[in-house]
Amino acid sequence: MDSVTELTEGVAAMGSHMFRVRLPFVAELRQYSWEKFRADLLAGATVTLVSIPQAIGFSLILNLPPAPVIASVIIGGFVGALFFSSRHHVFGPTSSISLIVAATIASNSAIGLAPLQLAVYLAFLIGVIQLFAGLLNFGEITKFISRSVVVGYSTGIGILLIASQLHNLLGYSVGASQNFSTNVLQALFDLGTAHVYPWAIGIGALTFGIFWVVQRIRPKWPEALIGLSLLAIGAKIYTVYHPGAAPFLMVRDEGALTAIVPNFAGYPFGPRRLHLLPELAGTAIAIAILGMLEAVSITKGLAAKSGQKIEPNQELIGMGAANIACAFFGAVPGSSSFARSAVNFQSGARTQMSSMMSSLVVLAVLAFVTPVFNFIPVAALAAHLIRVGFKMINWHQIRISCRSTPSDLVVFVVTLGSCLFLQLDTAIYVGIGVSLALFLRKTSTPTLVEYAISETGNLAELNNPNERPHPQISIIHVEGELFFGAADLFQEQVRNLADNQNIRVFILRMKNARHLDASTVMAMENLHDYLRETGRFLLISGSNPDVTRVLENSGLLQQIGRENIFPAESNATMATRNALKRAKELLPGEAVDLRVFYDKKAPNTT
Repeated sequence: MDSVTELTEGVAAMGSHMFRVRLPFVAELRQYSWEKFRADLLAGATVTLVSIPQAIGFSLILNLPPAPVIASVIIGGFVGALFFSSRHHVFGPTSSISLIVAATIASNSAIGLAPLQLAVYLAFLIGVIQLFAGLLNFGEITKFISRSVVVGYSTGIGILLIASQLHNLLGYSVGASQNFSTNVLQALFDLGTAHVYPWAIGIGALTFGIFWVVQRIRPKWPEALIGLSLLAIGAKIYTVYHPGAAPFLMVRDEGALTAIVPNFAGYPFGPRRLHLLPELAGTAIAIAILGMLEAVSITKGLAAKSGQKIEPNQELIGMGAANIACAFFGAVPGSSSFARSAVNFQSGARTQMSSMMSSLVVLAVLAFVTPVFNFIPVAALAAHLIRVGFKMINWHQIRISCRSTPSDLVVFVVTLGSCLFLQLDTAIYVGIGVSLALFLRKTSTPTLVEYAISETGNLAELNNPNERPHPQISIIHVEGELFFGAADLFQEQVRNLADNQNIRVFILRMKNARHLDASTVMAMENLHDYLRETGRFLLISGSNPDVTRVLENSGLLQQIGRENIFPAESNATMATRNALKRAKELLPGEAVDLRVFYDKKAPNTT
């Protein structure tokens, strides 16, 4: 089935099962066992080992205290799992969402909200958008967004994450509104002038070394947790023997992590904050779309390995409910986490309970080891985030996007460039817009090739234009999509042929024409009017039931005349033969030669 047909049927399918909400974990509980409990608890504990270091790192990106980021892990992870159809899907703060929220906070410093208030407000808006998207069955719409957009966007996010941590790794300070170009240029300048801090560089290099050693010796161990914990213990020991200000920044200097239970804060804003909605709506929609793409991409990838059936709308509902819950508890927004979801799957999670247990384990861990995390050096966290950024750059997928088709290459490059040099919420719109524009261009390029009746009475292509006869009847085979994107080009090409005054009758052979719409009908009407004014005629042959219905509903069939319309018959060429008979009736007493225009891309079915 052609791509436009899939698009039409997919959009039509969204009307079914709207406002359907389920709690899939309830069905899992009916067959829950001690064996599944142990597997879920082990997987949840393993996910916790990844969640805490990442959350602290994301607080560094957001320039916010770690507590509201940890609250997003606890509250969002638990609430999202109540609605997810995927057994391995884990919700929480992510690098992509954190970067967009950080950029939004920096660009809206004069909006009248504190940074954390703005993040909470965004969480609520994003949650409402995602919740209604799931209820309205918009989960299916994500499959019409090119994978090259996702690959380009995730690559851009990875590069931005790396660039945003260069100053922490090199030991210099930057302003809150630094962009990609400024970050890279300043890093190169400071390296060139040796204006760097040896302690920061040494700690960063040591962090990379520990990660590498753990990964080589024990690949299944959580290298991030081990490396950051060792460096935190080392920093603690240093402060014991060297009281006073340490020569390197630690987490406690950026905002101490405290072991507190998230408190319900209620609805974040009243009617007095509604004026902020227009200013933040664009960013919220972009983050919501990105979250949808991430959720569908992650859960379908895991489902392909586990064999589980996924309901995309349930994932959207879960993310929407999770973000709204985060807003009610004063936490930052989150999304689908690839790293934590993959760890959850690899650790043997059996049900959605593993994600809920992970949230509870995070609370327990923070109660006992919070002091250790406060001594993590900022340079070590920067090294960890830079490593996360490199992992987001999937060279295999980039290679596929760049080599498959020229359109995919353009979409990837434009999306990547937009991420690096435009606002991140704008970048997702640019990528999707370019991919759709190229798709429409690809499906709206009709071409015509001249054919003629050979001496044996068969259709044959004219190889030598000089041997072309001087016809009075022209048969134009119309092949492909005739929606609005093709209407102008269709009209232009046919009109060019109509300028030949020797052609007295035009036969549009529309056996393989699809998806006629108002734009194409108007183009055909203009052609009919032009031919009629010059004493010539337009006939239509081989129209399928859909095309015939559009012609009749629009009134064009009555204008052309029913006697000049020849619907398709079981014999593929019968309608065209009948049209030729009609053409000869319209040209009595004249010798008739024939020219046939046929789409070279399509097989000859005439």
